[in-house]
Amino acid sequence: MFTIDAHLDLSMNAMEWNRDLRDSVATINAREQGLTDKPDRGNATVSLPELRKGNIGLVVATQIARYVAPDNLLPGWHSPEQAWAQTQAQISWYKTMEEDGQMVQVNDLPSLEKHIALWENNTPSANNPIGYILSLEGADSIVTIDHLQRAYNYGLRAVGPAHYGPGRYAQGTDATGYMGSKGHELLKEMERLNIILDATHLCDDSFWEALDNFNGHVWASHNNCRALVNHNRQFSDEQIKELINRGAVMGCAMDAWMMVPGWVRGKSNPKEMNCNLEVLIDHLDHICQIAGNSLHIGIGSDMDGAFGTEQCPYDLVTIADEKKIPGLLKRRGYTDGDIKNIMHGNWLRFLRKAWA
Repeated sequence: MFTIDAHLDLSMNAMEWNRDLRDSVATINAREQGLTDKPDRGNATVSLPELRKGNIGLVVATQIARYVAPDNLLPGWHSPEQAWAQTQAQISWYKTMEEDGQMVQVNDLPSLEKHIALWENNTPSANNPIGYILSLEGADSIVTIDHLQRAYNYGLRAVGPAHYGPGRYAQGTDATGYMGSKGHELLKEMERLNIILDATHLCDDSFWEALDNFNGHVWASHNNCRALVNHNRQFSDEQIKELINRGAVMGCAMDAWMMVPGWVRGKSNPKEMNCNLEVLIDHLDHICQIAGNSLHIGIGSDMDGAFGTEQCPYDLVTIADEKKIPGLLKRRGYTDGDIKNIMHGNWLRFLRKAWA
């Protein structure tokens, strides 16, 4: 089934992990044997050929570069200007993949419909380009508000104002506090440009402030449920209800620590923790039960978002195994229509409305 994955850090993997995503996952992992500079070396799950094998023809692909103040111990860049330059290297990689025929940017309704038609009319999909919608994960690299227009001009269509910790425009995972005047200015400009607000990673304070001050389209590209894994990275039921009221779609993530309670990074094992794709369905189903329908949920795997097979469902070897999800949904009693909604239909409906 044609699938949309709403969160993949492709350019980060290419430019910081030094992975040639045109290679097979097996080739990438073989080349990384013996490397220890990253926690997931040799455990990659994502490549462009594997996306095609899984019929994952459209993705939300990120730029990401965090600014860190002198007292911030998180990894990141020491100035917003450096962070901006890093995102420019990342957009350059996407453009280079376009030139090579591997990818194509989807940034408006005509390009969306053209790309969907291509994948519908050309199967098998071994030679189809992967469509990508450009998103910015954490807005620290937006040096000035004028830079947002520049980013829009090269295709940016969604922004998550925060990532981990304190940010320049909002507070993220494991932080607390509000957006303030700079954050409000960012939201206003996003609304003017019709850029989608990605509520993912916003701390609770900034989440509610953002939704109170933004009148545009909102989604959550990769989030799971706090009721199942109690951590501020997850959405509470109250937040999920508010996103449903705003017409949002939420993508369920496949990072094991977000899927099962008690996960200890670097120590826990997916099989020992019983972390499999059935657990993903638990999170997805929880949102559907709150909504009373299947209209607000999708896939936002975050695969290879600085983790690999050591920290993902044990029955997922590569991202192509997302094709197992429809069968699992079917066994849970989801109808064919529900399954299409979850695998691609909800994201398409959202984008068609946002870009109408």
